[in-house]
Amino acid sequence: MNDILKTDICVIGAGSGGLSVAAGAVQMGADVVLIEKGKMGGDCLNTGCVPSKALLAAGHAAENARTASQFGVTTGPVSVNFAGAMDHVHSVIAGIAPHDSVDRFEELGCTVIQAKACFTGPNELIAGGKRIIAKRFVIATGSRASVPPIDGIDSVAYFTNETIFENRTCPDHLIVIGGGPIGLEMAQAHRQLGAKVTVIEMSTILPKDDTDLVAVIRKTVEAEGISLYEKAKTKRVEPHGDQIRVIIERDGTDITIEGSHLLIATGRKPNVENLGLDDAGIDYSPRGIKVDARLRTSNRKIFAIGDVTGGLQFTHMAGYDAGIVIRNILFRLPAKVDHSAVPWVTFTSPELAQVGLNEAAAREKFGNAIRVVTWDYAENDRARAEAKTTGFIKVITTPRGKILGTGIVGHQAGELIGLWSLAISKKMKIGAVAGMIAPYPTLGEISKRVAGAWYTPSLFSEKTRKIVRFLLKFG
Repeated sequence: MNDILKTDICVIGAGSGGLSVAAGAVQMGADVVLIEKGKMGGDCLNTGCVPSKALLAAGHAAENARTASQFGVTTGPVSVNFAGAMDHVHSVIAGIAPHDSVDRFEELGCTVIQAKACFTGPNELIAGGKRIIAKRFVIATGSRASVPPIDGIDSVAYFTNETIFENRTCPDHLIVIGGGPIGLEMAQAHRQLGAKVTVIEMSTILPKDDTDLVAVIRKTVEAEGISLYEKAKTKRVEPHGDQIRVIIERDGTDITIEGSHLLIATGRKPNVENLGLDDAGIDYSPRGIKVDARLRTSNRKIFAIGDVTGGLQFTHMAGYDAGIVIRNILFRLPAKVDHSAVPWVTFTSPELAQVGLNEAAAREKFGNAIRVVTWDYAENDRARAEAKTTGFIKVITTPRGKILGTGIVGHQAGELIGLWSLAISKKMKIGAVAGMIAPYPTLGEISKRVAGAWYTPSLFSEKTRKIVRFLLKFG
């Protein structure tokens, strides 16, 4: 018979969202059981955000060395130790891991069970030989790489984000199927580290982002030597000696691409299997667990957060969800999610960041009752000093200046987008950004300048000139 363990909150999954709930709840006085069948830290730490950004940093370092001559610095031929780059990746993971470790969470006061969890009823589950009965459950099991049913896919070896960071040899030619953020980030990182790279995308690259901003990314990666095949259907893959052949169809023509390695980056699917969700009375589908605005499942004592809900699949969203759940469970506050100011970033060089509505979405919702204003990086003194002039910012507002969305493509766009996320969440008008004092010279001036440009048509209009001339008559 299983040992019975009674608790206030049982969290399933020790990724970003689950760890945030567990750490917050236990430090506020709740009794918490945390269950994880895999590695602590989940996908983000071990196979996602952290290793991908570490590998990108290595690639960017190599590219910076190659282009150092523009600053009068001679480096000589750049040599890349690919295994050393992967050592950097794993050293970053190892440095962060203690923060997410079993030891830390046990020190905080959590009971940590490293085992598979499965519901056996609406208020209980079994894990690690224990029967856990909780007042509330939080499902935070995340997602995993989705591999499409491509003809022949089982006949070849391929990477996903879950395996590519174990590779220690630079691919001769990496073929990437999928032109979303993961696909493009890994494509650029490997290209900058010395690999030939081809990206295949059935639609267009970065389809959720503003097309004008995406155009800058497209031009940049192609200039770096990455081959892009957009609006191309992958028909089949097959082995060819020690190589992999990918046959695609574009514009009615079959094209054969041959490479040494294959990366599948075609999206994610929620981890909903083998959790006993039916026994718990939870509505779900292959696309995720159904939740309401308070992140409650159909069983009101069970919440679900992060990727497993099939919503916005960002680590910061899992952390945001955790805060909503804590307020609901611990303080009985009817906190609800609000996705109007969720930022996201693709960490290519240059970066692409977006918050709120892009121009196409704004026009679909408001028609022509919007204003669009842009400002180029090339007009920023700090960008010029650092030779990072590629890119621009685009802000979409109502005619009265309410900020609907902002997109930035350029150096450190991910750092700059936070201001606009705050502005949208606090329902600020663009005048608030125009009126701020930005230190000089910083990239932050880009935000102030684009906000100021919003007022240019009225500020320097003939009407304004008449008013000024009239007032000047009085001395």
